[in-house]
Amino acid sequence: MGQEEPDLYRDTWVRYLGYANEVGESFRSLVPVPVVWASYGVATAYVTADAIDKGRKAATAHPQDPTRVGVAVVDTFVWQSLASVAIPGFTINRLCAASLALLGSLTRWPLPVRRWTTTALGLAAIPLIITPIDRTVDFLMDSSLRKLYGTPGEPPTSH
Repeated sequence: MGQEEPDLYRDTWVRYLGYANEVGESFRSLVPVPVVWASYGVATAYVTADAIDKGRKAATAHPQDPTRVGVAVVDTFVWQSLASVAIPGFTINRLCAASLALLGSLTRWPLPVRRWTTTALGLAAIPLIITPIDRTVDFLMDSSLRKLYGTPGEPPTSH
């Protein structure tokens, strides 16, 4: 048995591109909004590239089964869109907005200090939210979309 080739989108530095929008949301109070939206562009490009890669791998492994290719692409794209972009982006956005508002009402810190503190809190929260979000998305997909596929697949791993 040969050793399995590392997955470029899951086992290398490339996977960190999936965190771009969380970093963008963390910096929202310090940077122009187009910078935040650009971070979503990077994360979405990562999600799309991973889905295409999984489709290509499925096509190579099952050349006579286009359904498996479609399932691989859809499953990866939906999972990654939820677990890497939508849910963590929303979570960090709300955490940072709430912390900035709370710091504004509970402290007399200057606005730049409050903004940097909010950014630091957002960045610190990223590693804490990943696993719970990934497991929740696994559950949601196993309970819904994956039931339509008819065959349970190996769910994608985090970012």
